[in-house]
Amino acid sequence: MRWTHWLSGALFLLGCSAGPAFGQQIGKFVPIQAGSEVDHALTEINAATDPAQKLALLDKFAAGPGGEGDNAILADGLYVDYYIGQKNYDKAFEYGDKLFALDPDSFQNGMNMIRAASEKGDVDRLISYGEKVQAILKRYKDAPAPAGTVPSEWERQRSQTLETNKDGIAYIQQAVFSGAYQTKEAARRAGLLTRFAHIYPDSLYANQALGVAATSYQQAQNAPKMLEVANGLLAKDPNNLGMLLLLSDFYCDKTDQLAKAETYTKKVISLLDAASKPEGVTDEQWVQQKSLQKGLALSSLGQVNIEKKDNAQAVENLKAAAPLLKPDDGSYARNQYRLGFALLNLKKTAEAKEAFTQAASVNSPYKTLAQEKLKASVAPARRKAP
Repeated sequence: MRWTHWLSGALFLLGCSAGPAFGQQIGKFVPIQAGSEVDHALTEINAATDPAQKLALLDKFAAGPGGEGDNAILADGLYVDYYIGQKNYDKAFEYGDKLFALDPDSFQNGMNMIRAASEKGDVDRLISYGEKVQAILKRYKDAPAPAGTVPSEWERQRSQTLETNKDGIAYIQQAVFSGAYQTKEAARRAGLLTRFAHIYPDSLYANQALGVAATSYQQAQNAPKMLEVANGLLAKDPNNLGMLLLLSDFYCDKTDQLAKAETYTKKVISLLDAASKPEGVTDEQWVQQKSLQKGLALSSLGQVNIEKKDNAQAVENLKAAAPLLKPDDGSYARNQYRLGFALLNLKKTAEAKEAFTQAASVNSPYKTLAQEKLKASVAPARRKAP
C-alpha cells in the first residue's frame, strides 16, 4: 500500500517503510492513502495557481474531507500557507492558532507563524511564537521513546530529526532576535532582548542579545536594569569587551567603584592587545574597532585618574585616547572635556582652553558644556568632570 503525506504546501509519496521520512518532522504525522479523495483534493489545491480558485478549493476541502479527524490539520496548514502567500497575516495567525489547538507540537506551524510575524513586523507575536516553538523543541527532546520503539533507535531518530530541522531552528532564532533588535524604543528593545536570551539561553545570539539589552537599558537611563543585565552577562562571559567597557564607563566617576572601573579598563586594553581578528571582519574594520575600544578604555581610565587626583596620569591617558576616539564625535568630545578638567587641575589654563575648544568643535551633548567653560574664560574647576 502507498501513502501520500502533505507537509507545508508540498506532497510527498511514501512507501510502507515511511518511518524515517515522517520521523523527520516534529508534530503529528497525517498519513493519506494515495488515490484517496483527500489525496486528489490536496493535489488539486497545490496545482491551482489562481488565488481565488485555490481559496475556493481550500474552502471546499475544509467543508468536506478536510474537516474529518486529523485531516483538519492539513486544512488549517493549507490555509496558513495560502494566507501567508497573500500577505494576509491576521488570517494566517487565525488558522495557525487553530492548527496549534489540533497539534500543539507542530514545529512546521511554529516556523510559519514566526515567518508571518516577522514579515508583518509584529514583535510581540514574534516573541510569543518563538517561546512556543522553543517549548515544542524542549518537549520533543525530553520525550521518552514511543511505545514499541527501542530507546536507542528513538535516540537515533530524534538526533536525525533535530539535525534535519537545524536550519529551521536557526532561522527561528535569527528571526526572533532580529525582530527584538530592530525595536526602536530603547527600554522595550532591552526587555525583548532580555526575554529572547531567557527563551534561547544556548543560542548563538544569546550573549549578543544581552549585550544590546544592557546598552539599551543605559540609553533608557535605567541604571539598575543595565547593571543587572551587564553584570549577569559578565558573569557568563568574563572577557566580554562590550560589558567591560560599559561598566567601566559607568563606574569611572563613582568614588566607591574606582578600583573596579580601573580593573575593567586595564583588562580591556590587555584583551585588545592579544585579540585576534574575528571571522568576517575586514582588516580595516578590525583596526577601527580595536582603536575605538582602546580609546574608550583609556578615556574611562583617565576619568578614574581624575577622581583619584592623579591629574598628570589622567592627562597622559586622555591624550592617548583622543586620536583613537576622533571618529566618534560623542566619545571624542567627552574625552576632550575630561582632558580640559584635568589640565585645569594642573593649572595649565591655555592647554585646558584648547581641550575645551576641541570638545566644542563637534556636535555632542558636551558641545554646550564646553562652550560654557570657554565663555567663562576657563574658570578654575569647581566640580569633577562628568
